[in-house]
Parts: sequence; structure tokens; C-alpha cells
Amino acid sequence: MASNAVAGIGTIIRRWNTTTSEWVALAEIISVDNEKTRNMIDVTHLGSTGGYSEKIPGLRDAGTLQAPMNFTRDTYDLMNADFESETAQNYDITLPDVENSSFEFEGYVSSLGLGIPTDDKITANVTITITGQMTVNSGASSGLT
Repeated sequence: MASNAVAGIGTIIRRWNTTTSEWVALAEIISVDNEKTRNMIDVTHLGSTGGYSEKIPGLRDAGTLQAPMNFTRDTYDLMNADFESETAQNYDITLPDVENSSFEFEGYVSSLGLGIPTDDKITANVTITITGQMTVNSGASSGLT
């Protein structure tokens, strides 16, 4: 059976520009990492049996998006403006799969680092803390208005 795996190259991360009403691609992203988590509430009580903790699900957290990138001034300036802002921004990640899967979310730039090595490329590392639920679409993003 052939694999349906998809290589990450061709993935695009974009930010919605409310002034021009269009998506703006973030330049030269090296990789993207995100992990959703769910809080588990311990409900163990004196009558619990079997010697094991009992748990129920609590709130979900869409997590953070971490994206190291080659330094480009335009993308760094955009992410720095978002870092300085108190307003959540709209972002999306579009995959190069058959469905053009996209993941839309609102978030705040919570960390923006700069790496300047002696003998290698200059990089920037952005962390976007996601607020609310990430939406998964087929056929690219919804095109916010």
C-alpha cells in the first residue's frame, strides 16, 4: 500500500491584513510546530476503587505555534508589530496536501527571538499563543472580512 504522507515544503503561514482585506504570507518559515492540549481534572475521592486516580476532561487549549524562520526584515517587522499589539491577529497555515488543508486561528505573538551566529544565517523565532479554537478547512482559508 502506498503512503499518503505529504512533505512540508510548500506550506504557507499567513496573517490577515485588516487594512487591505487580504492574507499576507510570512516569509521563509523553516518549520512549524503546534500541539493542542487538554486539561484533565482529578476527581479521585475516598470511595474511588482499584487504586487509580479518576479524571474527567477539562478545558482544551489550542497551544502555541512555534515558527523559526530565516530573518527577513518585512516578516520580522510584522511579527514585532503583532508582539507590541494588544489585539489578537488572524493567522492561517495552508498545507500542500490534496485538500489544501488550512488551519485558521487567532493569536498573540508572545515571543520573538533573534539568532545571529558568527558563521550561519540570521534567524528569527516567533511564538504565537493561540486563543480559542483552531478551525480546519479544506480548499485553503475562508478569506476573512
